[in-house]
Amino acid sequence: MDGQYLPMSEAKLSVLDWGFLHSDATYDTVHVWNGRFFRLNLHLDRFLGGVERLRMNLPYDREEITSILKNCVALSGHKSAYVEMICTRGSSPTFSRDPRQAENRFIAFAVPFGSVANKEQLERGLHVAISDIVRIPPQSVDPSIKNYHWLDLVKGLLDAYDMGAETALVLDTNGHIAEGPGFNVFLVKEGALKTPAFGVLPGITRRTVFDLCVEIGLSATATDIGRAEIKEADEVFITSTAGGIMPVTRIDDAVIGIGQVGPITRQLMDLYWRKHDDPAWSTVVAYP
Repeated sequence: MDGQYLPMSEAKLSVLDWGFLHSDATYDTVHVWNGRFFRLNLHLDRFLGGVERLRMNLPYDREEITSILKNCVALSGHKSAYVEMICTRGSSPTFSRDPRQAENRFIAFAVPFGSVANKEQLERGLHVAISDIVRIPPQSVDPSIKNYHWLDLVKGLLDAYDMGAETALVLDTNGHIAEGPGFNVFLVKEGALKTPAFGVLPGITRRTVFDLCVEIGLSATATDIGRAEIKEADEVFITSTAGGIMPVTRIDDAVIGIGQVGPITRQLMDLYWRKHDDPAWSTVVAYP
């Protein structure tokens, strides 16, 4: 932060930063597992693309950002970490409302790895509720630019808790399934996979599922998915950098399949974690 490495407890952001005041920021999160970044280049592609499309300017190039992220992890000592890179609009020295006059800021941090689903939920599958909350339309906020506009997702999550569930899915503007708080969703029906196509973040773990399906010969498509269709699926799972591929065994009051982690979900989960040791998919961190 501000060109120096420091403990998380000492990191400070001005209350005048538009990232705080207006949620005017973009970010990306990559994880480290057993001392290796997973698919770092894809995360950097998305982050730098978002910075460019929001017309922000970074003080570092791609190689320098890579070095900073590696240093954050190495200095933290975490062998498994959740690593975030952020660019905020910053603030204007003259308090101008013109975003072009703001001085953009870059922040990066590494904290211990965390998962959307805990160990017990990974073994039995998550209970998800479908909220009537509608995700911010992509015509308003481009979901391919990772952002902090989460009030719709938070409202959906609160709805899910009210329904006795553990997390939520919200809808797109056409009433189809969209995504959840920090994750994409897939269904499996008769051996074929589907995931929502409209109004969702093109997640890196979502992309990884498509890549794994090509490798093992499974069909996977991005398309519209209705409420009834997802509840009638043979298997359902969610995907996130925070946890990888995570099974869902109940949606609202409907049991998915036989109520246990399905064979395709388990196959993909196992292959996903094995890929973390593959040099083609991962980047080594040099610890002091």
